[in-house]
Amino acid sequence: MTELHVPELPFSLEAWGPDGDWTYADGVLTGRAGPRQDRFVPPTGEALEPASDAPRLLGTPPAGDFQLIARVSVAFRDAFDAGVLYVHVGDHAWAKLCLEYSPDVPTVCTVVTRGHSDDANSFAVEGESVWLRVSRSGRAFAFHASPDGERWTFVRLFTLGGEKETGAARVGFMAQSPVGEGCAVTYDRIGFRAGAPGDLRDGS
Repeated sequence: MTELHVPELPFSLEAWGPDGDWTYADGVLTGRAGPRQDRFVPPTGEALEPASDAPRLLGTPPAGDFQLIARVSVAFRDAFDAGVLYVHVGDHAWAKLCLEYSPDVPTVCTVVTRGHSDDANSFAVEGESVWLRVSRSGRAFAFHASPDGERWTFVRLFTLGGEKETGAARVGFMAQSPVGEGCAVTYDRIGFRAGAPGDLRDGS
């Protein structure tokens, strides 16, 4: 499979990286990371390429501001297993919003890579599911998370380049299992909205 159409999205998705066994049926997107698959460039090293790679399913949204939303569920097995909403601007400029076992508690985590990756935990989650949202607002991207898809917690605001780079970004989904034997990830309640949130910090 090289291309997948998810009817909730106004753009097609293309598989990148290792085979993620991506499927879509009845409103649910499923994927799987294999053993020790990840996308992370350690900030402590000189290499500018990830030591591994992970399955991604990405597409180019329409021009302008938007919100990509999904409820993410992960069948956690090992530390750092995660389901991810992913933003890709270039080989050395990309970002992840994750529901991650970090290292033994489900946690909303973020990674922003500009050459090297940073790594930040936001807050713990009860259970194996959480709503995640990626927004484009002008030349910036915003990450939010929510327990119910109604009230959103602001997680991060960042940029991966100028207006040209931001406007050409691909967005979508990723699965990872950096130190484990693989994990399954599902995405449901997938949604796409034109426009950015009116206020990034008021819960809307």
